[in-house]
Amino acid sequence: MKAQLVSLFILLLSMHTMSQNRLRDHGVEIGVLQPGTFNAITDVPGVQVGHTTLQKGDAIRTGVTAILPHSGNIFQEKVPAAIYVGNGFGKLAGYTQVKELGNLETPIVLTNTLSVPTAVNAVIGYTLNQSGNEEVRSVNAVVGETNDGYLNDIRGRHVTETDVLQAISSATSGAVPEGNVGAGTGTICFGFKGGIGTSSRVLPKKSGGYTVGVLVQTNFGGVLQVAGVDVGKQLGHYSNSFRYSPDGSCMMVVLTDAPLDSRNLERLAKRAMLGLSRTGGIASNGSGDYVIAVSTAADCRIPYERENPIQTVPTLRNEAMTPLFLATIEATEEAILNSLFAAVTTTGRDGHTIDALPKEKVLEMLKEAGKIKK
Repeated sequence: MKAQLVSLFILLLSMHTMSQNRLRDHGVEIGVLQPGTFNAITDVPGVQVGHTTLQKGDAIRTGVTAILPHSGNIFQEKVPAAIYVGNGFGKLAGYTQVKELGNLETPIVLTNTLSVPTAVNAVIGYTLNQSGNEEVRSVNAVVGETNDGYLNDIRGRHVTETDVLQAISSATSGAVPEGNVGAGTGTICFGFKGGIGTSSRVLPKKSGGYTVGVLVQTNFGGVLQVAGVDVGKQLGHYSNSFRYSPDGSCMMVVLTDAPLDSRNLERLAKRAMLGLSRTGGIASNGSGDYVIAVSTAADCRIPYERENPIQTVPTLRNEAMTPLFLATIEATEEAILNSLFAAVTTTGRDGHTIDALPKEKVLEMLKEAGKIKK
């Protein structure tokens, strides 16, 4: 009960401060497209996000984040999906079936590296126990990770199946807590405290009016850039100085209500890596950079059982993809930066401390560069 109260307090604190800790709240706009109402992945209709945050004692700094593409039975109403591997030093469960069949049949769960098997078991149990799935004999759980072992006692494997199920059951629409929450509780980005970040873009009506939402779990390195300003270089805080390791990982989840098949979803997923690069990420040798892209369009869902062997679904033409590419790049870039702006200084395992991004210094740099909108 005490641990649950601590997690609830952290979640409420994050929600209270969230609106004050985002890049746009300081007058900095990324790109040219407009965000949705919440500037979050949940701007895509029907999408829900839930967190379980584990911050216990001096050494446990980890958690779980769950993303649901729709609120129904995902196994029975699968959604088109694709996964793109930017750099494959990671442990993404469920990749091969998504690659082969082009669909997703479970919530997407993010956690730490050594908790992937636990999360897979939890997602399998969750799916088997859903009404209508009584005869199911195979479940392809999709679980991604980053390694939070510097701040978190990762060898203790403190994430439980109950924690995973709690993240799934608590998933809601609306504003999404960012920074030190869920799977981002113990992560590090560009040598500063990383975490969960999210952003969205809504296309103009002439381009379809579709929404693209991105959620990231940031735990990677490089030379930080904010709105094109060489922040990492000016701060003298980048990997070549050996102040921190450039290795790490970034999980990127891209959801859209545009009607896309798996082929064009993979093309969309590739553009998220361009968004990562615009923040200064380098997809280093030791980085697991994965993008999961999903279409939530109701007309594109894939029923588990159907008498008619032929399925006809609407699909955007290739030439209609360009605006979605731009939306994905912009939303990924801003989601990563939001994870940094929302995160707070954290002390964890063995007294290790990772400072939050020095926002005041960064904002001064952005002001001098004319990047702050008056």
